[in-house]
Amino acid sequence: IDTNIEIQKLTDLKVLKNLMDTTNLKVNKSRLARELNVDRRTIGKYINGYEKPKNRDRLSVIDEYYDLIKELLNNKIKVFEYKKVLWQYLCDNYGLKCAESSFRRYISLTPEFQEYFDKKKKSAIKAPSVMRYETSAGQQAQLDWKETMNFVLDTGEVIVINIFVLLLSYSRFRVYRLSLTKTQDILFHFLDDAFQAFGGVPGEILTDNMKTVMDEPRTEYSKGKVNNRFQQFADDYGFDVKPCIAGRPNTKSKVESPMKILDELKAYSGELNYEQLVNKLKKINNRENSRLHKSYDMIPLFGLQKEKDFLQPPTTRLHKKSILD
Repeated sequence: IDTNIEIQKLTDLKVLKNLMDTTNLKVNKSRLARELNVDRRTIGKYINGYEKPKNRDRLSVIDEYYDLIKELLNNKIKVFEYKKVLWQYLCDNYGLKCAESSFRRYISLTPEFQEYFDKKKKSAIKAPSVMRYETSAGQQAQLDWKETMNFVLDTGEVIVINIFVLLLSYSRFRVYRLSLTKTQDILFHFLDDAFQAFGGVPGEILTDNMKTVMDEPRTEYSKGKVNNRFQQFADDYGFDVKPCIAGRPNTKSKVESPMKILDELKAYSGELNYEQLVNKLKKINNRENSRLHKSYDMIPLFGLQKEKDFLQPPTTRLHKKSILD
């Protein structure tokens, strides 16, 4: 029997087992351990046929949240429109520490969780894709409302909320404000707040044909008619009103896309009072202005610092604050 066996790696050790069983071969495990730079007990394991698994069977850090995720997705009041919303909710409230991409993959590989989002996807209306266009600093802001969103307060009362959004097209710095109504006075009040937050006024505001702005909608065949009171407000501040063509909301795609972020509020349905809801919206607003948005490679807060020099001061005086102050 040829016992001149060359051992270069741990997996070579398994050939010694048969020799040890059929002969009086004695193996110097200590010497092999020194040569292979491993523990002596490891030598014994590999001689006895141990094989390192090709796929490591490790528990994910997200596994610790399995029961909580199951409970949240079965909650009849809370709504998680997207996996990102669920990930953000767990990070903010339960200390989850993992990349969003890892979390999305975990959910995708867990059939009962993926089914929840598959149902959401089927019920969603897919908007047509549009090509974004860029505008120069200070040129434009886009105005919109996240309208008639049902929210359950911690008391069980159901309210209907509306969220005002004004977003600078260049820096993507945005202002969110929450209201139970969408009156023209509320709109003026929120625009006042937004211009103060911007530190100036853009050259134009792109808007849809909301009744608080337009008396007659703009169409392919008509330029429409701006409401006299809103036009006076615009003249006081020195910006142009640019209504979109009716039926083409994607014209202002820069503000339409961030609307999805506001669905995050639905995850808190049933656990907040109105004041806490307003504060939660402020936190979301600050977070979105402070984080790097990879789609356009900018942190809005830093972008605003560049854009401020191109914003214009009001041509006359600041519009009088509404009675809400």
